Amino acid sequence: MTVRGAAFQPDGVLPALVTPFTKDERVDEEALRALIRHVLPNVDGIVLNGTTGESVYLTSDERQRVIEIAVEEAAGRVAVVAGTGAPSTKETIDLTIAAERAGASACLVVTPYFLHPSDKGIYQHFWRVAAATSLPVILYNIPQAVDAYLPRTVIEDLVDIPNIVALKDSSGNLTYTMEVLEMTGGRLDVLIGHDEVVLPALAAGCCGMILASAQVFPEIWQKVLSCVRAGDLVTARNLQRSVQKLSRIFCRHGGGVAVKAALNMLGVKVGAPRRPLVAQGGVLINEVRAEIRMELEKLGKVPSVSPARDVPVPELARRFAELGLSEEVLHAVAARLGAASVGEGAEWASIDLVCGKKEGPVGEAYALQLTYPRQGHEALTTILEPNLTVRPAALIVPVGELSNLRQANMIYGPTQAAVGRAIADALANGLIPRCAWDEEVMLARVWIDARALDRRALYRNAYHAMTEALSIAYGEAMQHGASG
Repeated sequence: MTVRGAAFQPDGVLPALVTPFTKDERVDEEALRALIRHVLPNVDGIVLNGTTGESVYLTSDERQRVIEIAVEEAAGRVAVVAGTGAPSTKETIDLTIAAERAGASACLVVTPYFLHPSDKGIYQHFWRVAAATSLPVILYNIPQAVDAYLPRTVIEDLVDIPNIVALKDSSGNLTYTMEVLEMTGGRLDVLIGHDEVVLPALAAGCCGMILASAQVFPEIWQKVLSCVRAGDLVTARNLQRSVQKLSRIFCRHGGGVAVKAALNMLGVKVGAPRRPLVAQGGVLINEVRAEIRMELEKLGKVPSVSPARDVPVPELARRFAELGLSEEVLHAVAARLGAASVGEGAEWASIDLVCGKKEGPVGEAYALQLTYPRQGHEALTTILEPNLTVRPAALIVPVGELSNLRQANMIYGPTQAAVGRAIADALANGLIPRCAWDEEVMLARVWIDARALDRRALYRNAYHAMTEALSIAYGEAMQHGASG
């Protein structure tokens, strides 16, 4: 990408940077410098004061200072694109002139918002901004925030203005993108601004991207771009899919809010958003934060949240003492026991199973777990589908403490489904005797590695572990000293 001058042609990967804030909501200049240094090795330019940068919450002086810092840190190595859009033409021109004086390479100007002008007013807005500066101007279409599209007919007229050089399209509407590409006929560069549709937009003819996610994993977008240019769409498709969930979260859960959460997890400290946006209890609920962490782990961007597997293996009959079932009691009532561990790596599953009469110690332990759940080890009734519990009734009891929603989702999601299906299949093939359907209950101590990420692999391993445990428990009488 050319950094300055009339030959400026925006392309490649440009992150739409967040604006870091201190705890008292001042612009954190040192954190901003650190963020820019973090992305510079993998990007073709940087974009400041955009939607992700919370520009609508910044004062004019703050916006100018942000650009000054960016120009200093970039030091001519990459282009610095200044978001200078504002509701009024006068303020937009003032911000654009200030950005030009600060040394910006180009300006990004959003469609006028809040009070919506006519098509003629929109054209005149961009025409006046372009006439007031020598900077290249990038038009910015983001109907999610503006509540209106930049009209395609207006764009067709604007391309005749020499320093209007590109459009950033963040709509995610590929029909709109394709029509702009068709109507402008190569006279206007189009950069995709919606993380979820990068690959199809590039394949259609977009020359690059301005993305919030490009400050989290810019190297992946560089690979996607290179693959598209080389005609390797298979690799590009796989790369896009590898970041699709994170892209979706960033686009649909608060933009800068979600990206700031991810950056903080990466160790790039950018603080919280500026109010009225909130990091906790707002658009980004705890479950979504856990999903962000999980996806970053899949990409190898952050370390695992837990150490590797380290499970003590006492004799099986002794493992249920924490549930109020001593070894002596289990032997006395001839409870059925089984255990199995299946799988390798983080998706392994280990299950200890005890089955016994409802009217007895096992039934009492079952009721106790439901009545007095232990924090971090809350028991869950096993179901096949909503309102359909398995028979014999079974409880899943997590062995490892559940410290976050991601771990809870892995236990109470694929693991619950796997255990339920294993019991149903054991009933269907006659492994579990008919007399046990209503007379017995089950307690399954389930150990799942907190690092588990692959739900399908976890389901498969938990299913086979439960099936094997059931086979041991119902295939033979309880053996003293049996072990997993």
